Amino acid sequence: QVQLVETGGGLVQAGGSLRLSCAASGRTFGSLLMGWFRQAPGKERDFVAAITWSAGGPYYADSVKGRFTISRGNAKNTMYLQMSSLRPEDTAVYYCAAMPPPWRDYRGRRSYDYWGQGTQVTVSS
Repeated sequence: QVQLVETGGGLVQAGGSLRLSCAASGRTFGSLLMGWFRQAPGKERDFVAAITWSAGGPYYADSVKGRFTISRGNAKNTMYLQMSSLRPEDTAVYYCAAMPPPWRDYRGRRSYDYWGQGTQVTVSS
């Protein structure tokens, strides 16, 4: 079992920045593929970014490439999403997710076994 807790959401003006954190516990973090997804009201939960600790990545959705950066913490049980140049269309609940091996399609929300509770990000125009 893996427990995930997101923090760092909030309200920011367009063009501003926020950093989300995801703290994981319960399993060796290094074996997991970790991802960020987001869900706006009335829409599907969409892939944002993913990272592994051993090979490949990071990976980004085209809509956030060049603006968002996914990274891991030195303690290896934390993950971050640095969001810059935020736009109103980035407004959503952001979820941290974990996928144990064998890794599957990192863009597919059904590939992930564990989810955090989500944190709201609101970007005002």
